[in-house]
Amino acid sequence: MSALNWKPFVYGGLASLVAEFGTFPVDLTKTRLQVQGQSIDARFREIKYRGMFHALFRIYKEEGILALYSGIAPALLRQASYGTIKIGIYQSLKRLFVDRLEGLGLPVAWSPLESTAMRRC
Repeated sequence: MSALNWKPFVYGGLASLVAEFGTFPVDLTKTRLQVQGQSIDARFREIKYRGMFHALFRIYKEEGILALYSGIAPALLRQASYGTIKIGIYQSLKRLFVDRLEGLGLPVAWSPLESTAMRRC
């Protein structure tokens, strides 16, 4: 068995962080749209946003660009750990199984069509 490759872990973590930065404002606006109009808390009774883009622009205009990223720290911590582990382990296990199959001289099917074609031969 070869040494553990650290690159999938690092690249998986970095990709997860970049994705979180890109999607966090959309997630924040989605959450604000979901909680508006609730009768439980007086702060959320008013309907402030008419839709996703209206909410994005209104938050940016009234609260500033940083408001679109308020609360991002826990999300980044979650993605740094979850994305790193998930993608790193997936790539490591995939490489391990592919190497073993190739070592046994078995063909490695990469798609359902390929595996179906191989069974018919």
